[in-house]
Amino acid sequence: MTSPALKLSDDDFTLFGLPQRYALDRAELEQRWRALQAKAHPDRYAAQGAAAQRVAMQWAMRINEAHQRLKDPLKRARLLCELRGAALNTEDNTAMPPAFLMQQMAWREALEEAHDLDAVQALDDDIEQHERDMFEQLRVLLDERSDAHEAAKLARALMFVSRLRADIDRKLEALGQ
Repeated sequence: MTSPALKLSDDDFTLFGLPQRYALDRAELEQRWRALQAKAHPDRYAAQGAAAQRVAMQWAMRINEAHQRLKDPLKRARLLCELRGAALNTEDNTAMPPAFLMQQMAWREALEEAHDLDAVQALDDDIEQHERDMFEQLRVLLDERSDAHEAAKLARALMFVSRLRADIDRKLEALGQ
């Protein structure tokens, strides 16, 4: 499965033959993923022995991991920021702008106070719109302005929003939706 053009250490974009951009054509990503998986499938290397199959399995895992990162907008943003020298450092950097923290607190409070399906769904719809706007800002920061440091701040904020949306999903499930 070794190819002179590909290395296990290639970044995800290079592995998939895609430009390092936030905006991706999802159909093209899926097509390239299927093509890479077809090349790396361990069954194709059964006649070459166990060692070749292990290498193919490594490739298949690497391809799947890259696919998961590239198809997820937040993981893709994180990867681009890191590739451009602006790691998110989420373990030790949780600083957020005060306005965003106030918005988060208001959303959390609204979620706590929402006791029926309509109220929780309305809150989710509002936050979903904010999240879409933030993802569009990420696209602009990464693809048009090449500002990975500001994009990293925004990506950290989106991680908070993602956790809040997961909490909303749990509450929706508890309310029967």
